[in-house]
Amino acid sequence: MEYRVLGKTGLKISRMGFGGIPIQRIDAAGTRKLCLEMKEAGINYIDTARGYTVSEEYLGEALEGIRDHFIIATKSMARTKEAMAADIEISLKNLRTDYIDLYQVHNATLPQLEQVMAPGGALEALLEAKAAGKIGHIGLTAHGLEVFEKAVELDWVETFMFPYNIVESQGEELIKVCAEKNIGFIVMKPLAGGAIEDATLAMRYCLANPAVTVVIPGMAEEKELAQNLAAANDASPLSEEELAKVAAIRKELGTQFCRRCNYCQPCVKGINISGCFLFHGYLARYGLEEWARGRYATIPVKASACIECGACENRCPYNLPIRQMLKKVAADFGE
Repeated sequence: MEYRVLGKTGLKISRMGFGGIPIQRIDAAGTRKLCLEMKEAGINYIDTARGYTVSEEYLGEALEGIRDHFIIATKSMARTKEAMAADIEISLKNLRTDYIDLYQVHNATLPQLEQVMAPGGALEALLEAKAAGKIGHIGLTAHGLEVFEKAVELDWVETFMFPYNIVESQGEELIKVCAEKNIGFIVMKPLAGGAIEDATLAMRYCLANPAVTVVIPGMAEEKELAQNLAAANDASPLSEEELAKVAAIRKELGTQFCRRCNYCQPCVKGINISGCFLFHGYLARYGLEEWARGRYATIPVKASACIECGACENRCPYNLPIRQMLKKVAADFGE
């Protein structure tokens, strides 16, 4: 296993980590087994979140007696000081630990990021928790490129997590900036939320980028762990055959895959188009129906509100059939 220093944190972590979304599908015993196997394989970075229902709790039970072998990262959607302070305490209790190595502001938009940094915002709670030794470092995660552009200019951001994969390379130049500014870069959705079926190629593509610090594929089964380990431990350059497969995947998914660049916005009806597609991905590909439906329920204007004006499609740089895609979202979610 290759190890890297996670940017400003100074933490030495495995190049491949563990994404804790899918363990919602299994149980604490299955999570324990995975963690023991990861320990033996040299994987020492675990990512979870307050929003992943039972994920923190399963991991807390699974890491009993082996917690010190792992760097634990979690995150919260809290935007205010009070809410973030409460979430940090819940995370500590769930994870059965007295410190969390990395605590991240989860999936912030630009307006939410301003709220986080304003007086009484979540950043105050994070800094206080860091001073008290409850958390070691502070990071930020997002799906929007505009937040990424802002994040690399913020001194308090020690790590940044963003989608990066064969069909989502919109953040590639900013990933280089992270390396230049010693901000640890964490790859989320290396398999594009399950849209890329060749997991080995997907992992090798991400790890071939020297500016990437760690890739965190979501795993819930031993076979997934074994497959991802094999890819992570293969340090050879991508072959011509693999590069041809990359091009083919881009061609195949390019007409149906949202990169969340948000050039399609604003919608005349107020639909959060990329948000609809994001949650639909969890429903269609992750096998997390209840969680996906709960997330979709938080969107104030549903996909069914589309009036098919086509303005979004005229702005989409990838020429996606957004109107048809929104119809599919509405049909599958029932609204």
